[in-house]
Amino acid sequence: MVLSMSGVVLLGIVVFLFFRKDGLKASHAVVSALFGFYMASTAIAPSIMAGGESLASLLGGIKF
Repeated sequence: MVLSMSGVVLLGIVVFLFFRKDGLKASHAVVSALFGFYMASTAIAPSIMAGGESLASLLGGIKF
């Protein structure tokens, strides 16, 4: 399933506006899930995954 980058950017803007304006409602959660699903099929997905893993290891290494 291929979605153009402009569609991913549009969904990203919609998700951002939902968070800023009204908080997250059920319909907004559906749009957010679609955004994540389509973002996973783009070329930037490996970079996002690597950043998430890096952040997780950084947080996991913090000693209290």
